[in-house]
Amino acid sequence: MTAVPLPYRVVDTRPETVDTVTFRLEPVHEALSSFAPGQFAMIYAFGVGEAPISVAGILPDGGLLHTVRAVGAVSRALYELTQGAVVGMRGPFGAGWDLPQAAGNDLLVVAGGIGLAPLRPVVHAALAAPQSYGRLNVLIGARTPDDLLYRDELDGWARPYRGVTVDRPGEGWRGRVGVVTTLLDDAPFSPTETTAFVCGPEVMIRATARELLHRGLPPDRILISLERNMHCATGHCGHCQLGPLLLCRDGPVVGYERAEPLLAVREL
Repeated sequence: MTAVPLPYRVVDTRPETVDTVTFRLEPVHEALSSFAPGQFAMIYAFGVGEAPISVAGILPDGGLLHTVRAVGAVSRALYELTQGAVVGMRGPFGAGWDLPQAAGNDLLVVAGGIGLAPLRPVVHAALAAPQSYGRLNVLIGARTPDDLLYRDELDGWARPYRGVTVDRPGEGWRGRVGVVTTLLDDAPFSPTETTAFVCGPEVMIRATARELLHRGLPPDRILISLERNMHCATGHCGHCQLGPLLLCRDGPVVGYERAEPLLAVREL
């Protein structure tokens, strides 16, 4: 399952923004093992190459949702997939979001840009089992209103709070403007009884983690998802090394108590 891609067919596509799409994949024959929120697949665009893409949805029938932004040759090829196309899939890989650890806690989901995609399954899991968790707060930052993902779902995520802010407001935007950490003052959560899930650009992750530490969250309750150049996804090539960690194996989700000293070293 980790070395040979299995064929998966695109059964549906949904444009999110001008350069981002969510597509649903189902196995052509044999299916991969079950994914957990936060894990990723290596998706192979035939004739182009493969790339690590986090799972954005885990469906009861074995289907998977992936959200892709076209930023390179492989992601562009995946972005251009149409219904009926076949890709190769390897996985699941990596450590996911530790939702069992968060049982009984308030949940604080903080996402920047495309970082909302790996966090979407966390939100859905919390909404599906409200008795298992405390308050759910979802904080979302984007470059512009046009860059917001899953806009048709966002209203249903306000349990009790869902905040959205953008860096640059467009015409007609009446929402918040500024960095995502400015939304923390409006989110009702108990710092000592909260688990935070953070994904986005690394500068945003560092700023969010510092603010959460300042507010009293223990570092082992701040879970972050890190991105590095993953090639093999099996821990052999070393391209995704971050200090002592191989993120395809030891991540991408890492507790901030492990990541903080590594992210402070510029060369890493």
